[in-house]
Amino acid sequence: MGCRERAAKDDLLRIVAIKDACVPDPRGTLPGRGAYVHPALVCLDQAVRRRAFTRALRAPGALDTKALRQYVEQATVAEQATP
Repeated sequence: MGCRERAAKDDLLRIVAIKDACVPDPRGTLPGRGAYVHPALVCLDQAVRRRAFTRALRAPGALDTKALRQYVEQATVAEQATP
């Protein structure tokens, strides 16, 4: 969604809207409409800048992406730490 590149579903992170926030759904089990993005800060930033989450999740207003950003940052750090 952010970089608009195609990838396998397993390589992407599912995002759902809960109340007024974007929440990561790594297992893909949360109810509701989902959107997919690469778990990388570059893709996340592009999606936020384009307001893609609001559009894809059909949210009535702006969505908070703080929890999503924190999750992606932690995943990036963990991925870099493992050889």
